[in-house]
Amino acid sequence: MAAANCSLRVDRRLIDAKFDSYRLSLEPLPTYTVELDGAVAEVKLREDQYTLDHMRVFGMYNYLHCDRWYQDSVYYVDQHERVMHLAVTLDTAISKPREVFRLSAEIKSCDTLVCASMHFTSPTWAALSDGTGKLYLLRTNNRGPNNIDKWEIMFQQELGEPFVIIHSHSYLKDNANLIDVVLLKTEKDESNTKGSGFHSAIDWLTITCENIESNKCEVSRHRTLIGRLAPHYAAVEQDGTGLMIASDKPFRFVQIDGKPIDEQKMEKMDTSEKKEPVYYWQQTDEDLTVNIQLPENITKQNIEFQLSSDHLHVGVKGQAVFVEGQLYSSVDHSESTWTITENSLEIFLLKKNKGEMWPELVIGDRGGEFVLNSSQTSELNERLLNLTSEELNADPERDKQPCNAQELEECDRFPEDTSSLTRFDSNTLKATHVVNLSSHQYLFTAVVNPAEMPCLCLRHDVDALLWQPHTKQEEMWEHIGTFNALGYVQASKREKKFATCAPDHSYAALCECFRRVFIYRQPSPVQTVLYNRKEARHVGQVAKQQVANLETNDPVLGFQATSERLFVLTTKNLFVIKVNADGPQ
Repeated sequence: MAAANCSLRVDRRLIDAKFDSYRLSLEPLPTYTVELDGAVAEVKLREDQYTLDHMRVFGMYNYLHCDRWYQDSVYYVDQHERVMHLAVTLDTAISKPREVFRLSAEIKSCDTLVCASMHFTSPTWAALSDGTGKLYLLRTNNRGPNNIDKWEIMFQQELGEPFVIIHSHSYLKDNANLIDVVLLKTEKDESNTKGSGFHSAIDWLTITCENIESNKCEVSRHRTLIGRLAPHYAAVEQDGTGLMIASDKPFRFVQIDGKPIDEQKMEKMDTSEKKEPVYYWQQTDEDLTVNIQLPENITKQNIEFQLSSDHLHVGVKGQAVFVEGQLYSSVDHSESTWTITENSLEIFLLKKNKGEMWPELVIGDRGGEFVLNSSQTSELNERLLNLTSEELNADPERDKQPCNAQELEECDRFPEDTSSLTRFDSNTLKATHVVNLSSHQYLFTAVVNPAEMPCLCLRHDVDALLWQPHTKQEEMWEHIGTFNALGYVQASKREKKFATCAPDHSYAALCECFRRVFIYRQPSPVQTVLYNRKEARHVGQVAKQQVANLETNDPVLGFQATSERLFVLTTKNLFVIKVNADGPQ
């Protein structure tokens, strides 16, 4: 079945059309410096890692990892192969980072070493890579600030080429604990003769732990995708049923459990699965009409019909169901009817929300086909008349104003037309939903709720919009927050290295390669009355911009945000910036 072309639905209630600008605030930001016992294990790019993908995946890697399951808790790996942990509960009494796990000292002798990486799978599990191509699953117990337990290895396996971990999640299925881990690496591609000679590979592993106490964990499924460029985002759904990827170039599955996928066979299978629509449906501003072709000799007594305000079930007793599921929106079931005429079942549904146009009849159901009625077809033709003409235009450039490319700013650039956000099904390995991101620049990834998938922050006009992916809801991508004008502002920061936001959306932050951190707060009420003379109106709220200058000349290697604090990691120091003073001082 072909993938559904979707769009991101903006919540207009979260858009501030009257937003003016950020006001620079000189209020001091309390900053605390923690000296590290050992320098961060930074891995420089080698001479054979010269492509943009190598820089994006390994050169710009965030060496600081935030544990979203526990408040203000961060980790990093130092040059002594130690996984170090820092938890902040009181700003004035920040302790030294402590060791929770140690990697093998032999990793330094690896010629293809990349940066070590980790991801926190659950409140008691973590996934760790040593940078040589080895994956660990660790039982951490509760990782609270007062926990002193060392991490225990539950699973380890060599996977070949070095990689970084970009996402992991654990869930229960059939009384077994399953852990999905998403890995990213850059490989040589002999077929890519006109490009860089490399491609990006995403490994999606499912590890089954039937008996945790006896360390019986094994890889039950290993799927591999490749694409021309490194993805901006990749995350597995909470129940393991799908994988979402945001990238400038498309990705496709090439291997399952080490065996190449026969693409021609999959295409034939996909073609053979195409069937005639089970039902046809039409709509107006006020109602919907559904037509279902019935088998012969079917009477009204044979029909199973159940309708509520948000659910529809239609079938034949003892036979397959025609359509069943949650309706896209509410209907007035008391005024809705159905009739049978000449082996055709016709259903009339009256909309509760007049004027709302439905993109689908039943959420997630692909068995039907939408048909335009005659009036809608005529209206569509009238709208297209201005795009066509019976007269040949001999001078198409006559009425066009010349475009000066030098007048365009860098922030006016948009991604390539192939940029997309795609959901892949875990069983069919096919794309089920695709969103075109050619007009939405990808800004950063943020975790708002560790039990959910990571959020995507995309540019929308001049704003930056935060989108929360969902697995089985009406809206697969929900607009949950807006950072006013951040899409425009971030484009002017030429030295920007990292970008992130607070889980509670109270602020967004940008970090340069050296020293400077920019904080952009949400608008807040002002204590004094301000007046905008230009627009002749009173100003009740002001959005503040703050700048923090770190006392170091070392490059920034890691950057993480919580609702109260910003953590900035350099080679020898970890800086803690108090952004919001709601917690204990």
